[in-house]
Amino acid sequence: MAVTVETLEKLERKITLSLPLTSIQSEVENRLKKVARTVKMDGFRPGKVPMSVVAQRYGYSVQYEVLNDKVGEAFAQAVNEAELRVAGQPKITEKEGAPEGEAQFEAVFEVMPEVKIGDLASAEVEKLSAEVDEAAIDKTVEILRKQRRTFAQRAQADAAVDGDRVTVDFEGKIDGELFAGGEAQDFQFLVGEGQMLKEFEDAVRGMKAGESKTFPLAFPEDYHGKDVAGKTADFLVTLKKIEAAKLPEIDEAFAKALGVGEGTVDGLRADIKKNLEREVKFRVQGRNKQAVMDALVSKAELDLPKASVQAEVARLLEGARAELQQRGIKDAGKAEIPEDVFLPQAERRVRLGLVVAELVRANDLHATPEQIKAHVDELAASYEKPEDVTRWYFGDRQRLAEVEAVVIENNVTEFVLGKVKVTDKNVSFEELMGQA
Repeated sequence: MAVTVETLEKLERKITLSLPLTSIQSEVENRLKKVARTVKMDGFRPGKVPMSVVAQRYGYSVQYEVLNDKVGEAFAQAVNEAELRVAGQPKITEKEGAPEGEAQFEAVFEVMPEVKIGDLASAEVEKLSAEVDEAAIDKTVEILRKQRRTFAQRAQADAAVDGDRVTVDFEGKIDGELFAGGEAQDFQFLVGEGQMLKEFEDAVRGMKAGESKTFPLAFPEDYHGKDVAGKTADFLVTLKKIEAAKLPEIDEAFAKALGVGEGTVDGLRADIKKNLEREVKFRVQGRNKQAVMDALVSKAELDLPKASVQAEVARLLEGARAELQQRGIKDAGKAEIPEDVFLPQAERRVRLGLVVAELVRANDLHATPEQIKAHVDELAASYEKPEDVTRWYFGDRQRLAEVEAVVIENNVTEFVLGKVKVTDKNVSFEELMGQA
């Protein structure tokens, strides 16, 4: 097999593949003989169909398969001999004017780029840290109390206040016409907890059971209901029932109800602190990892393989359609979404993936089995039966591969933090948890 490699532009290459027709024909004949041994045709006994009939029926498809296989093998051998790392799938076309007795094909493809990472010592990274204080534990206890609150109906003369659960009927009209989702009966919501738009809550707050009220409500421009976004509706609301919330006492019964083994308030607070510290650790790691990746991208020089970027765009597009489908959007799979919307994100992902891979290769930052096991154990620790979660992770190669990817990113983060100029910044628990 003769191999010619040409450089087209940047990462694009072209290989000319030459295949002897005799080897193609020989393979076609061998496969047709195998087909003849098992093929069933009317008027012939199994295995007794004449080769001429088999060739007439299956010759074209078998020849197509053989050509595909032979060209694929020739391409793999050629790039291996040339020590090329291929990015994406090659575009292969038959070449005209081949020498007698040969078939020639041209394979155009991209190779993986050379990644140059500049001096990391000149990069600056802000490294976050945060602690779980008593106020954070108090706030979590209050959230847990709210999750277990009960409700009792208020007296007829009482007015609705924040924290109450109200039952209402409402009817909304735009330009005198009812709109989809604009009316409901026996609708419940909690006042003051942001479950409804502010104008709606403001109207209901202070009302008494049995009262009705009309009020205007301006839907925000970015409201999820496109038919009403940016428009003003006139609402009629009738308050049917007000229920006051009763929070459970913070005592041993409360601790036991939450599954705290020793059933004490101190034990509950210790459990909460442990879980919050785990969450803080993961969030801090995530933020610091993002800062490190930004620094890496800024210091890297490389050409991006178009095939890799296009594949990433396709993945992002598929993810967007899947999300639309989960939201109940009709025909989400056929939704027209412009691909260029995803191009910047796809380019960044590909760039980052190549840079991280080069850093891992050059500095042996691969995940060790011990690191993977430790990370799985940490993930499983917050569950009631950690051993079941551990088995769940180790029982699936894909899930374990995802853990391995996280561990590698953590290794890269620690490595880079040891090279760059680090500015330490302590943030409050509230600030950390409030940041996306």
